[in-house]
Amino acid sequence: MDPEFGRGMAPRKRESWRTTLLLAYQSLGVVYGDLSISPLYVYKSTFAEDITHSETNEEIFGVLSFVFWTLTLIPLIKYVSIVLRADDNGEGGTFALYSLICRHANVSLLPNRQLADEELSTYKLEYPPEVANKSRIKEWLEKHKTLQTALLIMVMIGTCMVIGDGVLTPAISVFSAVSGLELSLSRDQHEYAVIPITCVILVFLFALQHYGTHRVGFLFAPIVLAWLICMSVLGLYNIIHWNPQVYRALNPYHMLKFLRKTKKSGWMSLGGILLCMTGSEAMFADLGHFSYSAIQLAFTTLVYPALILGYMGQAAYLSKHHTLNSTYQIGYYISVPESVRWPVLVLAILASVVGSQAIISGTFSIINQSQSLSCFPRVKVVHTSENIHGQIYIPEINWLLMVLCIAVTVGFRDTKHMGNASGLAVITVMLVTTCLTSLVIMLCWHRSPALALIFFLFFGSIEALYFSASLIKFREGAWLPIMLALILMAVMFIWHHTTIKKYEFDLHNKVTLEWLLALGDKLGMVRVPGIGLVYTDLTSGVPANFSRFVTNLPAFHRVLVFVCVKSVPVPHVLPAERYLVGRVGPAGHRSYRCIVRYGYRDVHQDVDSFETELVESLATYIKLDALYRCSDAGSGSGSEQLDGRYERENALTVIGTNPLRRCLSYDASHDGVSSVDAARVEVNSPNGIVEVPAAAPVLKKVRFVVEAANPEVDKGVVEELQELCEAREAGTAFILGHSHVQTKPGSSLLKKLAVGVGYNFLRRNCRGPDVVLRVPPASLLEVGMVYVL
Repeated sequence: MDPEFGRGMAPRKRESWRTTLLLAYQSLGVVYGDLSISPLYVYKSTFAEDITHSETNEEIFGVLSFVFWTLTLIPLIKYVSIVLRADDNGEGGTFALYSLICRHANVSLLPNRQLADEELSTYKLEYPPEVANKSRIKEWLEKHKTLQTALLIMVMIGTCMVIGDGVLTPAISVFSAVSGLELSLSRDQHEYAVIPITCVILVFLFALQHYGTHRVGFLFAPIVLAWLICMSVLGLYNIIHWNPQVYRALNPYHMLKFLRKTKKSGWMSLGGILLCMTGSEAMFADLGHFSYSAIQLAFTTLVYPALILGYMGQAAYLSKHHTLNSTYQIGYYISVPESVRWPVLVLAILASVVGSQAIISGTFSIINQSQSLSCFPRVKVVHTSENIHGQIYIPEINWLLMVLCIAVTVGFRDTKHMGNASGLAVITVMLVTTCLTSLVIMLCWHRSPALALIFFLFFGSIEALYFSASLIKFREGAWLPIMLALILMAVMFIWHHTTIKKYEFDLHNKVTLEWLLALGDKLGMVRVPGIGLVYTDLTSGVPANFSRFVTNLPAFHRVLVFVCVKSVPVPHVLPAERYLVGRVGPAGHRSYRCIVRYGYRDVHQDVDSFETELVESLATYIKLDALYRCSDAGSGSGSEQLDGRYERENALTVIGTNPLRRCLSYDASHDGVSSVDAARVEVNSPNGIVEVPAAAPVLKKVRFVVEAANPEVDKGVVEELQELCEAREAGTAFILGHSHVQTKPGSSLLKKLAVGVGYNFLRRNCRGPDVVLRVPPASLLEVGMVYVL
């Protein structure tokens, strides 16, 4: 298991100042790489065509004032002061906000939800549902499925734009850093050198992804720290040497003068100014790797002052140089003294690589989260570090991003078009975060709707202004993130919609328990040695793919387990709460149900550890179930005992890997809850309460220790555990459904294209469930299933 697993799930402890300082230092390389290199291209993108740098300095001072107040209001006040507090058990990002909303209001569209999920440690609510005041917004969201779908679509839009940013940020960052060569080369040499060098760096960057960042991650923070210090020193030098009065441009009056003079051109130039916020969302998205105090400390004491000094230094230099006709002469490197230009160029390229690495890793992470919530086709997720939780690599996405990044670099060939495209993606994600945070303020924090409205109107109006300035440049590069978002939205929505419909089909076509129990020797059915794991999305009943399996092959395994691997709207599920185990039918049938729960940031186990833990969980459940039955036998008689046995056969018990963990039992039909302490079991009897020693912890080898007071129970438990041990040694078979989707006769053309063509194309060309679940091919049995939707 991951040593850092559960780091974000434990109760928050007050960090020491040393720990906070260390985390703040480490966050520089992970969180602030993208934000710190924005001065390389902000002024260059802003002065590309819309406005010119005049002798009055009104344009450069107005842009500086916009940059200063934008950095102050959005990253500093909105994110650092407000949004970072809307964490989901220490995790941040778009899905963290959506997860919080889904837990506080019944708006989740995920299938197979259970009451037992609400008892998870990470499924904590600030107020119980019956205590919390019901707002009208909450009632509307829970009542209208259209609003729930609209909420999911908004989350998908934010996700698509983050993925689009993963294409655009590496391109513009590396290109802007390498473009410093333009001051040392002729125009012809520059055109033939910058593009190839940028492409080579991008290929090198993506080629190293499968090694993981843990091997070179220790270099990231020093590189960004050196870049921030370098930018600060150069900024101070330019301010002192060229224009010490440049601080007066921070007066917001200069923004008004700027817009009054430039009018429509000034408004359109806001599409370049907004790039100063690029990377702000990473503060929230990477919250789970650090802490609120560490991210806040790093930004307020180092990153924010360094950025302001860097922009002021550039403005101070440009305020004294007005004969710069070409756009590249308004770039960052023109303000760098010639004697240190080459070292600064090298450092800028290294910083751009670090910033690009952060957004690439973030793209992998958000696609993995989308996949866990059934909003993205199945892809292969490789964990690049056994010691650091969350470092993943997705081969298909990595090479696709590389091709798109190179295509953007070669196709656009300038900062202007790349900046327009990147700006629209960045500001769209921020708008989505503003909308979701407004709902969190009302539904999760239980604050006044007026307060949420003020938050939404204040920050939303600022971001809407920048959004409009970016959208107007549709033909000048902004079309690219829109096109990428539309393609990704179509893929995500088709996959999610069809997955929900398939679950409803399975739910409608599941077979009864009586049918399963009737499969006996009289019908020619054979029970073969081994364990059969039947994978299904259902949390109750017998799936149709199993009935199809035994109809064509009249045999199934001696120990049968219906396994449901599901995601719950929490970032992590503790290992001690991962498994819900119960029986399917009477004890003699040797059929069980196991529900395996993962959070949207959890790492799925490899098949060996999963199989071992599953068998251990079954053994623990068998012993606890025997104690329950002993308790039922000691109290009541007749119909009461029959009712008790029926309830136990329909119950699911939480079984964890920690033997001291408290086990909870959930009735599948009545949602009743009872508890059993795994270390000491109290059994009610007519003579009072008797303490019965619990079963000893299950060892990794297939050996089980039984301690029970009742010899009859002891004998039954030993027999069942012996059969489980023999079945494990005989081998395990993984039975999965191989689905094909068809539309019903008379379906609309749109449905036929989306479901019949689109989904089947994605299913055939993406990873199968056996790859995602890491099933060994030698143990795989696939059952063909046709879904008519």
